[in-house]
Amino acid sequence: MAKKLARLGVKKEKGYLYFVDKQGDVSAAQMARGDRKGGKPKKVAKAGIKKESGFLYFVDKDGDIASAAMVRGGAKKKSKKKATKKRK
Repeated sequence: MAKKLARLGVKKEKGYLYFVDKQGDVSAAQMARGDRKGGKPKKVAKAGIKKESGFLYFVDKDGDIASAAMVRGGAKKKSKKKATKKRK
């Protein structure tokens, strides 16, 4: 379950990727399509939130910053047993 951290109401434009940058602000970068390169990120809104490890921070559908606890699951890897050869 996601929890809203900052209500910003960022209006999203088509063709841009919106994310929470290292400073805790919302940035947007133009997405790469076909042979066209992507653009450099630009700050859209300042929030200055502090990020904690173990959480995923994102811009939700309302244009607000939200966070959710990361789930670290998946199939467990099997340990490989090495076959040891006997030396004579």
